[in-house]
Amino acid sequence: MTTSILVEKKKLAKPPLDIHYLGDRVLRQAAKRIASVDEDIRRTIVAMLQTMYSADGIGLAAPQVGINKQLIVIDTELEKPEIPPLILINPTIKKYGKTLCKDQEGCLSIPGVYLDVERPETIELAYRDESGRPRSLKADGLLARAIQHELDHLTGVLFVDRVENELALTEELKKKGFSLQHVQHLTSGAK
Repeated sequence: MTTSILVEKKKLAKPPLDIHYLGDRVLRQAAKRIASVDEDIRRTIVAMLQTMYSADGIGLAAPQVGINKQLIVIDTELEKPEIPPLILINPTIKKYGKTLCKDQEGCLSIPGVYLDVERPETIELAYRDESGRPRSLKADGLLARAIQHELDHLTGVLFVDRVENELALTEELKKKGFSLQHVQHLTSGAK
């Protein structure tokens, strides 16, 4: 997995993009497919990576920074500068593994809130890279979880919509000043 986009994995005093938070309507819109991968898209990728690193995130979807495009950046190896981030353009999950796994998730759009979410442990993904080339990927563990979490953003779904423990959800949101009214509960079993 190589990327031609190199961004230093460090915090910037003033990240290039603003992250939107739970309650902002932009987070609930379905993102549009990217017709062609050009320099504008690559500039957006750099700005998204700089913003993600500045917020100590491991994933960021374009809708989180107010960009209505099917674009995701992920880096689960923040401590390893030699490992490039994963750039996903127009990603689609082709296959979900049968084993489900519950683990804690957080989100740059809901800072400070960490709750358990059940997701398939493995996935197979099709996407385009930052050069527009079609790619496929099999992922498991943290990477599979991060991809599924960010892909949800492209359809207007947030991880809190998937939390089954209503009491923990209510308490955590309240503690961090977020409202339960902005959560759109999904039926259980929805991918």
